[in-house]
Amino acid sequence: MPDSASASGPCRFCCDRTGLRCLPERQGKTLGLFYGIVRNNEVKGGECRVINVYLIVGLGNPGSRYKDTRHNVGFQTIDLWCHGLGVRLCKRGFQSRNNWFRFQGKKVMLLCPLTFMNQSGQAVRACAGYYGFEPKDILVIHDDIDLPVGRVKMVRGSGSGGHKGVQSVIDHLGSTRFSRIKIGIGRPRYGEAIEDYVLAPFYRDERDTVRKVLLTATQACELFVSEGIEPAMNKTNCQNLAKKEESQ
Repeated sequence: MPDSASASGPCRFCCDRTGLRCLPERQGKTLGLFYGIVRNNEVKGGECRVINVYLIVGLGNPGSRYKDTRHNVGFQTIDLWCHGLGVRLCKRGFQSRNNWFRFQGKKVMLLCPLTFMNQSGQAVRACAGYYGFEPKDILVIHDDIDLPVGRVKMVRGSGSGGHKGVQSVIDHLGSTRFSRIKIGIGRPRYGEAIEDYVLAPFYRDERDTVRKVLLTATQACELFVSEGIEPAMNKTNCQNLAKKEESQ
């Protein structure tokens, strides 16, 4: 099988008119030409070079009835970031809404599964397998009932904590080595069943804080891409936006 890259010229698997490479054969199958991504390589100036690529996933449930619910803060974070970037999730592969963009010279895929929360791993695995993403380059954003509203916490390599969407991702990737942004949604005030609570909107007096939390989560995504998980954790996990609101 020919080499996937050559120091003296473009790879022999390419190219379309954008000058982007296609994947070499993997596990006996040719995976084809993919826009902008080739196992962290691209062609520029006639030569293949290593680039950094990331998969950032927001978890949630599809459909307008779930749009503003606590369980959909992953989707809400991705949508807010897209709005700021001028990016539309207009592609529909991998049972998801998704698209590529560049951030500080790095290539990022944003993905929101359309499988419903408990089957989120299907979409993540399909995308990761297709493009060759490693777990260390994947960031998953989701709600966390054990964190109070106002807290955003980044973690790496931990278990699901009972979150079925995260557990689905773990099961389908066969790994816990991906990073996560956990967005606190707190616990019910009025004795609501957990299933009803996570599928309801935030309490009215929480909504200003939640808007700030979502912005903080987008900034955490940017730090993950630009600086890596450790600096992103250090700069994000010390914040408590609920306390900031109380002090104002």
